[in-house]
Amino acid sequence: MTVLRDDLRTLWTEPRPPDPPARMWRDWVLLAAGLAGVVLEAALRENVVWRLVAVVFAVWLCLLPLWRRTRPLATVALAFGSVIVLQAASLVAAAREPVGLYTGAVVLVLVYALLRWGSGREIVLGGVVVLATCALCSATDETPVVENLVGLVFLLLPGVVGAAVRFRVTARERLLEQVRSREREQLARELHDTVAHHVSAMVIIAQAGRVLADTDPSAAVEALEGVEEEGARTLEEMRAMVAALRDRGVGAELAPPAGVADLERLVRTPGGRLRVDLGLDGELDALPPAVDAAVYRIVQESVTNALRHAVDATELVVRVAAERHSVRVSVRDDGRRTGRGRDGYGLAGLRERAALLGGTLRAGPGVDRGWNVEAELPRARSGSGVHSRPRR
Repeated sequence: MTVLRDDLRTLWTEPRPPDPPARMWRDWVLLAAGLAGVVLEAALRENVVWRLVAVVFAVWLCLLPLWRRTRPLATVALAFGSVIVLQAASLVAAAREPVGLYTGAVVLVLVYALLRWGSGREIVLGGVVVLATCALCSATDETPVVENLVGLVFLLLPGVVGAAVRFRVTARERLLEQVRSREREQLARELHDTVAHHVSAMVIIAQAGRVLADTDPSAAVEALEGVEEEGARTLEEMRAMVAALRDRGVGAELAPPAGVADLERLVRTPGGRLRVDLGLDGELDALPPAVDAAVYRIVQESVTNALRHAVDATELVVRVAAERHSVRVSVRDDGRRTGRGRDGYGLAGLRERAALLGGTLRAGPGVDRGWNVEAELPRARSGSGVHSRPRR
């Protein structure tokens, strides 16, 4: 009983899925199809009880799905509440047959939306309304019990589908968030190593300046300039770390991260299935460590994806170009992609890394064939307010 009570409490407190779309093109297609069905059924079907009332009721049901994502409980309550009112009116008037059109089956969409977009409280209350309506209709008509049960199962089936879709989307979002968290953690380690390196250099330079202060004042001044330069770089990396570390997940791995200098070794693919054309352009030796590591990770993930998913690919073109304020990375293959072409978790992590560094990353199919990955990363975060002196 305790477990059941905890499960019910968890369901009751379940929040709505975030950012439900208010309107989509499918909504207007559904509305047009529903209204067309109402017109055809009202015109062609004979022996419709209370024809005008049935048409108005069916149009009402066709309009309600326009709000099914943003107001799932309200739409279910209005739709099935209207069914209850219409059923009560038909009982009072002793209608010979049920009132309504077959187009009213559009309420199945509302049942789906209730479990897909509703909160736990809305799902419970909406389920009570649906079951109460079914119980009333079963008690007031002469339909056999078996047919009523089959109808109830048919009515609840869209809700089961909606719950399954909701679970799948939630699970994928959780996986993506785990990927982003791991990417932030790895980036934090790299930034931690960078800051530690700069601080160590500042300490050594300051010690040397103190030793030479009495005998060579100019060397001491030069040492102070070196401390200033290292301090400016450290502050820049610290600001990047504060922006990146939303979760305080700094680890203890102190191995230096791979960078642009390691790309030659990376593109030597096992077995030689792909011919890799690597092109490096511009001043890539003095990149900030976080950007240097990000360039390597983008190329690494792109090469791995090409080896795994590019069917019949023969060539992989990798270009890394350093400009004055940014670094551009481009990876293209000439293979065919199987499946739906949706981005994997690796690309999601790279987008997160690029965004944390103030850059962008795009991935998608090429114009003719193949797959393209393009990224642009700033050489330094904008707005840092820190500028380093040129080295002497």
